[in-house]
Amino acid sequence: MSQAMISFDRVSKRFSGTTDAAVENLSLDIERGETVVLVGPSGCGKTTTMKMINRLIEPSDGRIMVDGTDVLEQDPVRLRRGIGYVIQSIGLMPHRTVAENIATVPKLIGWDESKIKSRIHALVEVFELDANMLSRYPGELSGGQRQRVGVARALAADPPVMLMDEPFGAVDPIVRERLQDQFRDIQKRLRKTIVFVTHDIDEAIKMADRIVILNKGAVIEQYDSPAEILRNPASDFVSRFVGAERGLKRLALVKVSDIDVEDGPVVRMSDSRETALQVMEDCATPWATVVDADGRLHGWIDAAMLSGASNVGSVAARKFSAYVTAESSLRNALDSIVTSRTQVAVVADENDHYRGILSLERISKEIIS
Repeated sequence: MSQAMISFDRVSKRFSGTTDAAVENLSLDIERGETVVLVGPSGCGKTTTMKMINRLIEPSDGRIMVDGTDVLEQDPVRLRRGIGYVIQSIGLMPHRTVAENIATVPKLIGWDESKIKSRIHALVEVFELDANMLSRYPGELSGGQRQRVGVARALAADPPVMLMDEPFGAVDPIVRERLQDQFRDIQKRLRKTIVFVTHDIDEAIKMADRIVILNKGAVIEQYDSPAEILRNPASDFVSRFVGAERGLKRLALVKVSDIDVEDGPVVRMSDSRETALQVMEDCATPWATVVDADGRLHGWIDAAMLSGASNVGSVAARKFSAYVTAESSLRNALDSIVTSRTQVAVVADENDHYRGILSLERISKEIIS
């Protein structure tokens, strides 16, 4: 097995004036390139644990190794410049432009101007930021834009390790979900080693390769993949923390491509009215999906719409309100199904070719499995 990128070896932290340790005898390995999320109730020591990695908080006992080197044997300033750090309040310097903020660490470690400029423009592309934004100041940006700039700044010097403390907690739910999705896509490409702190178990499930569920004193209750934690909670504490809707939460981890979809009632635009009605009867549904000769999705029709029509193509098919792709999660599919008149979600690929349907019955099998 390869050497862990971050390793805690019997680490403890005791603050003066307190009787109980904030972190007690913690041992934990985080592998290179994975995202590990620390989650637990308030006061469990998750933020203290993370801040000991870059020595914003000094451990009282034990060793913390980053890429094979003890953090206590390194200059703390140099150590921090080599580790990306993102916090909820972002911490951009208001008197500096976006470009100047992103360039902060590269300048401190002595990069030349051409290399810094190249890196800034690369990050603008990665985070889908408007290049015109570089000359603006943080106060002129939206909350979501500031958060993206904050993450870009943390990545500016291309650190192998990133620490993220409630990074998306200060934005509204819609922006938060968009930032989460964007960051997951970026992480698939960059494969940084990330330690991510949140109080939100749903965010942990979405973002993590592995989750550490901590109890008071940073006692590890379970350290495993999100799917395994939802499938087999290690203790009553974990079960209560994850919540009663474990089956529904698991749906967020399963892609449509991971399961078999149903063929459903399908007709082509060239099919006759009689053929379409027979398909509906055979499938015991009052509607059918309409595709063209190449299998591209056009919508759906019902029996009433075929009244007086000679063939399917002479009817204006209705668009499906519940539409998902192979990359969609089953939770997204379920959300779509419950608002659909047909009570199914149609599945199509990125080129709009029909792949099948998902029903409530099919998804329910995944909930109880």
